[in-house]
Amino acid sequence: MENYYELPELIPENIIERVSKLSSANICDGLNKLGLLANRCMCQQIKPVSDNMKVVGTACTVDTKDGDNLPIHIAIYSCKPGYVIVVSGKAYEESAYMGDLMGGAAEAIGVSGIVVDGYVRDKVGLDEIGMPVFSRGFKPASPAKKGPGGLNIPVECGSVAVNPGDLIVGDYDGVVVVPRDKIEEVLDAAEVKIAYEEKRVFTIEQYRKCKKEGTELPELTPSWVKDMMG
Repeated sequence: MENYYELPELIPENIIERVSKLSSANICDGLNKLGLLANRCMCQQIKPVSDNMKVVGTACTVDTKDGDNLPIHIAIYSCKPGYVIVVSGKAYEESAYMGDLMGGAAEAIGVSGIVVDGYVRDKVGLDEIGMPVFSRGFKPASPAKKGPGGLNIPVECGSVAVNPGDLIVGDYDGVVVVPRDKIEEVLDAAEVKIAYEEKRVFTIEQYRKCKKEGTELPELTPSWVKDMMG
């Protein structure tokens, strides 16, 4: 197994705390503001087992194919808290890559989440465990165990390039990957956009209030829209 023991350095906890306050959409706004959004969102088929699942953490990558989950087993049992296991499963459709036993083991170890470019099974069990698992969907067919596969090497998952150590953020909208060397820039840009959105929420609420009370309505159209309208 290539690079078996070499986990990437964890993203600092203060950064993870900042990211945890944001959604995948907020992160995409930050990437977009910097012109970095292209090819950073995994394909729309990769979604969480349940909508309340969210994952934030440092990428630990797995390369495998044809429903072979031996490399995923090895990744789980050599992993540590704070990592998100990102499985390049090549969108294999004939069997599941994992189920609730592997999900339970990962949860017990403290793995932050698992993202699979392929299918999983035991949906109810995974939901009950609460381990954030993202995949293309569900398939009851049993996985294979062959190996060797690869760990902590550059991979492609959900049509996105992922390097060990990248930031992974996933929720009900999907999964986004931020290159490690761009994380703080993206967070700064995302937080600026959030401040703007908070002002917009206040303006919209004021508009509703004035409309209900029959008082003079505040300006609702954003200035940038007016500028673009000419």
